Amino acid sequence: FVSCPLSNLVLGGSKTLADLTTPYTALGARHGVKLMADRVARIDPARREVMLASGGLLSYDRLVLAPGIDLHHTSIDGLVPALQSGTVLQAWKAGPETLALRRQLEAMPDGGVFAIAIPEAPYRCPPGPYERACQVASYFTQAKPKSKVIILDANADVTSKGPLFKKVWAEQYKGMIDYRPQHKAVAVKGRTVHFDVQPEVSADVLNVLPEMRGGAIAQQTGVLNVNGRWAAVDFLSFESAVHPNIHVIGDSIQAAPLMPKSGHMANQHAKVAAAAIVARLRGQPVNDAPMINNTCYSFVDATRVVHVASVHRYDAEKKTFLTVPGAGGVSAAPSELEGSYALSWARNIWADTLA
Repeated sequence: FVSCPLSNLVLGGSKTLADLTTPYTALGARHGVKLMADRVARIDPARREVMLASGGLLSYDRLVLAPGIDLHHTSIDGLVPALQSGTVLQAWKAGPETLALRRQLEAMPDGGVFAIAIPEAPYRCPPGPYERACQVASYFTQAKPKSKVIILDANADVTSKGPLFKKVWAEQYKGMIDYRPQHKAVAVKGRTVHFDVQPEVSADVLNVLPEMRGGAIAQQTGVLNVNGRWAAVDFLSFESAVHPNIHVIGDSIQAAPLMPKSGHMANQHAKVAAAAIVARLRGQPVNDAPMINNTCYSFVDATRVVHVASVHRYDAEKKTFLTVPGAGGVSAAPSELEGSYALSWARNIWADTLA
């Protein structure tokens, strides 16, 4: 398992991919989970069967899908060939592309430009692109101080922790980070991004993120019933609104109001779904008042961090999760203390999931 949370620190140079990697072996050794090195080729919801790429067949009583997201490459003209050639990278799924993007930054001349294009919300990890811009700027400050970072945001404003990020950009990275809202990318040609209204932008290193949707297996199984992008679920169990006995968790669901597509929230989805599945298999009622929470940390440099947190309570009348007034909040300012909290959070959620 390679963690997406903290992977921006690989771009900044303070972490390696090995720091974010955890083996799956403990799931089997400690918890009796059977692991299969295979890929799901197809799911038959009517027969409750999972067909594997190797030719195997699995039957199920309850199936949990954690499809993650797919990047809709064809939504931006020219993006597919740009990705195939390696001219443009995304690194929105941590792994080899993260390292490749770091290498592009290292090879860039001092005085060069890094540009990141952000899609319209919703997308995986709302503060992630802004944290990435900070991490690249942190690296440039040390190694390429004449270089620039341009944030090309399809949204009208910063989608998460806006005042905190803007203060950091204005003070710590003054003259280095250029934030441009309402820049919706529609085409990529070479190292130039074209927009629906705004003038084109060229850069030495381009990081273009298209709109996102639920992962391929969710599309194929037919659970993405909201605009063909997201899966509607019963929030008491995360059971699909389309297919009974299939539960969908994580970034691919149609989220409740103010529910971010975050790793912490996916972990919370899993716990509600697991408890509901156990209750149903035992013939017991499902918890009708679940409460979940979210925390999202963002590194503005190698050590200082800001956070946003929220608590979400199930509303029986509206049949969705709503935020609890007065709960959660955001940092007053970046701090190294919160940096230590962020690293502890990462270790804890990796252990909670995989140890």
